Amino acid sequence: MALRELSALEARVLAVLVEKAFTVPDSYPMSLNSLTLGVNQKTARDPVMNASEADVASALDELKAMSLVNTVSGSRVVRFEHNMKRVLGVPGQAEALLTVLMLRGPQTAAELRLNAERIHKFADVSSVEGFLEELAAREPPMARKLPRAPGAREQRWAHLLSGEPEIPAGASGPAGPGTAYGAASTPSGPDPRDEEIAALRADVDQLKAAVARLQAELGMTP
Repeated sequence: MALRELSALEARVLAVLVEKAFTVPDSYPMSLNSLTLGVNQKTARDPVMNASEADVASALDELKAMSLVNTVSGSRVVRFEHNMKRVLGVPGQAEALLTVLMLRGPQTAAELRLNAERIHKFADVSSVEGFLEELAAREPPMARKLPRAPGAREQRWAHLLSGEPEIPAGASGPAGPGTAYGAASTPSGPDPRDEEIAALRADVDQLKAAVARLQAELGMTP
């Protein structure tokens, strides 16, 4: 099904619904209040948002118009559930990857395997890459491999449900299928300081993800 590009908030609302359906099934479908809290969550989100309930309600209206979200009746509080997998026509593995990309921004295949494990456990990184390649080969494509960022060891992937992602300044190397990115790039040697900073950031991201998982498993509020 062909859809218009989602706004950043619409993508976040949709992804939160998918995430919470797996991570807190007892609270799913979600109320507007709990959904807004999930959208503005400080952990496992990039970028961090500060949306009001009115903003989230407006995004829900747009998503309902595209059949990506349904309203659930029979409760004193209006609740919402997603319909992403059926509308996009993707398997559960691809749904998990798109969800994590919408929640956390561009990531490497290894990061996606780690961050998606509460939605779907992938056997290895190659299986993640296989589903990403399938998303990239769709028409229109739903994911793209980005040029390698300065100092980065691996290329990251981004979802395309909100349009083309921004390419970091100085990015180089081949991009994913169907893109002109990197075709005319003239990479220069990486600055050792950039490599050190990128490695430190990757370590910090992994530590944050590990802490967030432990907090969730222990029922702690971040």
